[in-house]
Amino acid sequence: MQGREGGLRLCCCLGKGKEPPVRLGWKGPRSPTPALGCLPPTQGTSRVGAARGSSASARGGDTTAQQPRARLLTAGRGGHSPQLSFFSPGWRLTAVPEVLEQFLRQGRLSALIWGLCQQHSRPGSAERQDALLGRIVCLPDLVGNSLQGQGPAVFFPQHYFPLLGGAVLQVLHNVSTSLRGGLDCSVSFVSHILGKVCIHGRQKEILSVLVPQLTDLTKSDCIWQRICWRLVECVPERWMEAVVLGFVQRAPGADVLSRLLGNLVVKNKKAQFVVTQKMLLLQYSYTTAVLQNLLGYLSLDGLRRALLIKVLQELLETWGSSSAVKHSPLEQQQYISKAILICLSHLKEPEIESCRQDLLTSMMEGVKCHLDSSLPQVRRLGMIVAESISSKINTDGPVLKFQVKVVVKFLSVLAALPRQQGSDGTDSFWLVNTDCYLTGFIVSHCLHDDDLIPYDMSEDKELKKTKAPVYIRDCIEALTGSEDLDKWEEAVKALESLVRKNPAAAREVSVELAKILLHLEEKTCLEGFAELRQKAQVAVLTTDPIPVAQYLTSQFYSLNYSLRQRMDILDVLVLAAQELSCPKGHGKTKHSGAQNPGTQLLPETGSSKDWRRIVDERIKSKTRRFAKGQSHVEQPSGPNEFNSLAGHFFFPLIQNFDRPLSTFDLLGEDHFVLGRLVHTLAVLMYLAVNTVAVTAMGKALLEFVWALRFHTDSFVRQGLLSCVSSVLLSVPAERLLLDVTEELLETRSWLEDVVEKDPDGDCRRLALQNLLLMENLKKKLETAPS
Repeated sequence: MQGREGGLRLCCCLGKGKEPPVRLGWKGPRSPTPALGCLPPTQGTSRVGAARGSSASARGGDTTAQQPRARLLTAGRGGHSPQLSFFSPGWRLTAVPEVLEQFLRQGRLSALIWGLCQQHSRPGSAERQDALLGRIVCLPDLVGNSLQGQGPAVFFPQHYFPLLGGAVLQVLHNVSTSLRGGLDCSVSFVSHILGKVCIHGRQKEILSVLVPQLTDLTKSDCIWQRICWRLVECVPERWMEAVVLGFVQRAPGADVLSRLLGNLVVKNKKAQFVVTQKMLLLQYSYTTAVLQNLLGYLSLDGLRRALLIKVLQELLETWGSSSAVKHSPLEQQQYISKAILICLSHLKEPEIESCRQDLLTSMMEGVKCHLDSSLPQVRRLGMIVAESISSKINTDGPVLKFQVKVVVKFLSVLAALPRQQGSDGTDSFWLVNTDCYLTGFIVSHCLHDDDLIPYDMSEDKELKKTKAPVYIRDCIEALTGSEDLDKWEEAVKALESLVRKNPAAAREVSVELAKILLHLEEKTCLEGFAELRQKAQVAVLTTDPIPVAQYLTSQFYSLNYSLRQRMDILDVLVLAAQELSCPKGHGKTKHSGAQNPGTQLLPETGSSKDWRRIVDERIKSKTRRFAKGQSHVEQPSGPNEFNSLAGHFFFPLIQNFDRPLSTFDLLGEDHFVLGRLVHTLAVLMYLAVNTVAVTAMGKALLEFVWALRFHTDSFVRQGLLSCVSSVLLSVPAERLLLDVTEELLETRSWLEDVVEKDPDGDCRRLALQNLLLMENLKKKLETAPS
């Protein structure tokens, strides 16, 4: 008690010199001892010593607390260094941090805060609290700035703020004791400390101390729950967001969050905005556990469940917005989809009945928007959410079912959702129709029987009733006029090989074959029909490139074709261009183990393979190698057949893209085909490297990109950025500098905007790669000899 009566008064010497000294200490009568660093200039060292002696005598001879000051006053004695003056800045920078460190380690900070909590209604307490609030929260910064980072470790933020959290917890214990004793006190100052620490970005340090302790204290104590509710309710509006985010992220569960925050979202508009709008619709970086805490918190109280239904409706409105699907990043769409699934899991049957029609309308609008997307991830996401909504609102009637496999990563959301008890006593998720996804697993286990050993049928051959056709015209006849389905199947299987074996005969009917294959539809359940048809189309195109390419490119913009046929044309053009651009092995290939032409070897039977392998292993085991370089095998070389054909593949595709037809509008609703077209042009441009027409192709492609650069579909924008990469990789750097300078400058400015503003992550990555390619080309031209 004598220490309190004497009063420990520490002046905040680390603040500005013009500010009045703020005393940190216990309330009570003032001691005759002057505040540290605040003595008038006329007082000398002997006066300080007398004051120190009187203070020690007041404490009954205990001089332990005065030893740091004595050591500082005697520092420098002995003639080796000048004595530090009590009033010099050097003394203050050395003494004050040491005294403050003792002040913190002895737990006086909690006593200071508790004293302010008891003085909340006294005159002038508001000004004092504001001044002390800044000093307490910013103490690590003040000490660090004054001592240039050389202060004691206790003032480091990672050490100071947990210590401050312990002090706040001790004050809350005092508040609890006072309330149980019938005394009144305020936690407003503690709330201000918590809010200012959180807004400074130190939620992790202070809440890592507070949340675990408050979790245990509020389990069965209503007084502690009231203290926690009042603690967060008294946080000022400007700091409320940081505090709410900190609690939501660090609470171990929704029930704990409900005990800590109470009905804060109902009472405080700022907290309601943060919880129901900002964390769900404006941000998407939080984990699934945070989403479960947040939405579970809304579902645990009757007053908050109205907000849960409102949140679900707003999430479904965003999920079903075509603008949001087009312009939002895929990560944000996944985040919103997870939030919808979690909200659905918390709805009760009466609530579903009250908003069934709204859920059905939102589901239908959202499915349409997602299925219209060009990105398969977005389409799959829409199907998963639609299946879940349908199974929730139509428990008795038919539900939506898509043939889609759930991504394993996305299933992590379902692992922590509430389970429902099935009729047979087993736990099952209502959210996923497991019959669809586990069919393969169930069938594989049902068909397995250890008692039945299957026969070895690896060498069995299928008995054919119909012979395979021998001539190309026989295939044409079987594909067009024959009613024999077996003969039709054999013609589909044999057509590719016949075209490649008889190129001269294929050229006579190449356009007719291309037309037949383009319109060919599957008549039977032939395995691999689409692949066989595509291979035959590629064989016809590579055998007679110019007329077939002209036919296919002209039909791409013609009427009365389905989108599937138009995309088949693009696929065939790309595959044929790849085959034509690859060497056919016209040159001689040298192998290290080449045989002597005059030496004939016996056919390699099974026994010959065995002895050859044995001999090779013996030689390898008895051979000592000091270094082994890579075996260089000369790659097959030959003329690039695509050199003279690139223009026939490329220019007809790029010239009519902006002319809408009655059944085909690339710039309108058929944007998925536009995306495929853009990617096809990028591949053709890349394969045209070292060709004669590459510069003209590059110039035309950059103009095409510039016309579509603001397209709303991310798949199209990705294709446009791929086109830019193909131009930079295929066109020689000298030709780029001379012929397409203006286009490159415009493209560069657009790429910089994409890197900064595009919502799609893949688009930003491709744009950054293109900027790096431009920098490399610039360096290459600068280092090239003139």
